[in-house]
Amino acid sequence: MRVALFTKNNTKEHQAGREALIAALQQRHIEVVEPWNPSIGIDMMISIGGDGTLLSAVHQIGDCGIPVVGINFGHLGFLTTAGRDDIDKLADCLRDGRYSIEPRTMLEVQVHVGGECRQLSALNEVYLHRCDDAPLLHTQVEVDDDKVATYAGDGLIVATPTGSTAYSLSCGGPILAPGSGCLVLTPIAAHTLTQRPVIVSDNVRLRLRDEEPGIRFTLGVDSYVCVLDGTSVVEVCKAPYSIQLVRIEHQNFFSAIRDKLMWGM
Repeated sequence: MRVALFTKNNTKEHQAGREALIAALQQRHIEVVEPWNPSIGIDMMISIGGDGTLLSAVHQIGDCGIPVVGINFGHLGFLTTAGRDDIDKLADCLRDGRYSIEPRTMLEVQVHVGGECRQLSALNEVYLHRCDDAPLLHTQVEVDDDKVATYAGDGLIVATPTGSTAYSLSCGGPILAPGSGCLVLTPIAAHTLTQRPVIVSDNVRLRLRDEEPGIRFTLGVDSYVCVLDGTSVVEVCKAPYSIQLVRIEHQNFFSAIRDKLMWGM
């Protein structure tokens, strides 16, 4: 097996964990490729950090189809499968093939600004949020050219099943299981209490824009953030590829919910 490592932090703790991981992998005859680029064939990418680091690793991998496994050196670590004290256990599982792979939906995002189109991708979510000095957004949502609603509030989130346990959940959105074939539209601080989260098929194309051309708002696509105005249009659909998320031993999406959200207590 050949693996590459990905980390964003250079703290002593992260460096010590990285060195311990390399030693554990090499002891089990797992080759560590450093540095890595997409032209180098590997079997797996190991992310060292929290969920944010794993998201960055996913965007580094892109559509290469390389499975990614995360070691949590952050806080919640919902997407990661091992903690900082589980390095030897992770190395054993990789050597022995004691892991499973969960395909996760990716989003393809087209941002139309003037006559230009910017292409982005997201594993967690796409969101529109009003700037601090801006009034309420009035986000118009179309699904396959059918108008759904105009959401008045601080903004709107389009979340995948993976992202349903992140920003969307904190705004009152439902949890979607991987493989459910759904996306969720979750309003942020909706001005009207009757505007609730809506679940749609992930086979649709969404079109988002604000009804006020002069307004400014923030667009977030995972960790990418930019400021747009009301003349911009954001189109979202399921990407033609998925991300392969690794879980070791008997872990899965529901065990992560029990452990991280403390549903087992």
